[in-house]
Amino acid sequence: MSDVPIGILVCSDRAADGIYEDRGGPAIKAYLGAVLVTVWRPVLILVRDDRAKIANAILRLADDERCPLILTTGGTGPAPRDVTPEATTDVCDRLLPGFGEAMRTASLADVPTATLSRQLAGTLGRSLVINLPGKPSAIKTCLDAVFAAVPHCIDLIGGSRLDTNPAICRAFRPAPERT
Repeated sequence: MSDVPIGILVCSDRAADGIYEDRGGPAIKAYLGAVLVTVWRPVLILVRDDRAKIANAILRLADDERCPLILTTGGTGPAPRDVTPEATTDVCDRLLPGFGEAMRTASLADVPTATLSRQLAGTLGRSLVINLPGKPSAIKTCLDAVFAAVPHCIDLIGGSRLDTNPAICRAFRPAPERT
């Protein structure tokens, strides 16, 4: 079996312009490297904070690259250029509000400004799209809060199976029904 492509979409004017080195994408890669036992490969895209560019990148990762999981980083705050949630909403079939609620709740233990975060999640065909903040420590906090549900969600929408290292994250999958 081949490796599973996982989309990592960095949404940042400053990183796209080379003003600073992106740390969100590497933080996502490190997290997935630790939590997943499934053989996977990152499909990294870096775009400016532009609603159409972000939406098109999500579509490319879902349709062309066939990523069962697409993690965005950046553009989830209240500033005018923060448009990642809008772009995600533009392309997703269904939104999953529980992901954003869980991520904000977990983040509130670390920082009171977590209430300003607008990250969300949704499905696009056989892909699960999750918006994450840009700060590496916040990325870990948010993924820790929701990752146990990610493999089962991807199962439900028909995406490639992802298995986790149970010592780090015990993915929830319902027990098979007995007949």
